[in-house]
Amino acid sequence: MRLQLILGEALSGLRRNASMVISVVLVTFVSLTFVGAALLMQMQISKMQDYWVDRAQVAIFMCRDISTTTTCADGQATEEQVAAVAEKLEGPALSAIISQTRFETRDEAYDNVIELMGEDYADFVTPEQLNETYWVNLVDPTKTAVISEAFEGQAGVEEVKDEMQYLEPLFSALTIATYIAVGIAGLMLIAAVLLISTTIRLSAFARRRELGIMRLVGASNRFIQTPFVLEGVFAAFIGSLLASAAIVAGVEFGVKQYLRERVDFITSWVGLSDAAVVIPIIIVLGVVLAAVSAGFAIRRWLRA
Repeated sequence: MRLQLILGEALSGLRRNASMVISVVLVTFVSLTFVGAALLMQMQISKMQDYWVDRAQVAIFMCRDISTTTTCADGQATEEQVAAVAEKLEGPALSAIISQTRFETRDEAYDNVIELMGEDYADFVTPEQLNETYWVNLVDPTKTAVISEAFEGQAGVEEVKDEMQYLEPLFSALTIATYIAVGIAGLMLIAAVLLISTTIRLSAFARRRELGIMRLVGASNRFIQTPFVLEGVFAAFIGSLLASAAIVAGVEFGVKQYLRERVDFITSWVGLSDAAVVIPIIIVLGVVLAAVSAGFAIRRWLRA
């Protein structure tokens, strides 16, 4: 009976402040959607980094006739210089950090370029313009600086490049986008908390005569506060459910059916399993913030 009375008071408050409740639902929905999007973006960045870090290679480009670096002063790398690089790669100093090496000749590099760019490029590219290259996979991909230090400046080596440096700008841009989403979500959550507090105070003010009677008959503060807290929690819960639906729709239609078909270089995408991890977080976050802000607001009003 007591629980039924509390729920009845909460529903009555929701009906009386329908417009404010709708505002709370919408603000909570938008803010938690941004929170969920930020979490999914961070998961996507982690998936991409894990995929590419395991596959990224360090390229040791040997000198060409047209190379202009000081290590290529004698022109194209000689067989002895190529062999010296191979010997160092296979030596004991680097064997602990290298998992695999592959040597690519100019003809192989030419065939790869034509396959990638199309036959039209055959008129503009010749094997002599391309480098003989050692492709190096590392046991620990963070040790690329060791390879650079070992071969930069060596005769016959034109350049040492880490493939991950091409992906760092992409990861940086995605990280910045995540921070922006988190910032917007934070501002919207603050707005939701303030709106919930205002709604609860207005609801309490509208029922001030009822609350006064309840105090006179000996109702406890907890009994008086609970319906107001439930009002905020209910509104935030609806907003969090809408945000959860938006996240599922974004993953299913935005990622699975749109981005996956159009962005080829990313092979690992977030999915519904990742959304299933994010959804409980945003629901709990919305409910807890609503309960705390509503409880604080009604306690202050009752003390006033």
